[in-house]
Amino acid sequence: MTAHVATTTRARARTGGPQEDGPKILEHLMGWVLVAVTAMLVTQLGLL
Repeated sequence: MTAHVATTTRARARTGGPQEDGPKILEHLMGWVLVAVTAMLVTQLGLL
């Protein structure tokens, strides 16, 4: 195994997504806020 292959398999490329060790409660709360805002938008537009 060459040095290049060894370094590329260990270090994963970051794509700007959420970190694995971030605050899970904040992510969960923001998901529910998105659901509530979407529900309010749907009802205001009369789509439901």
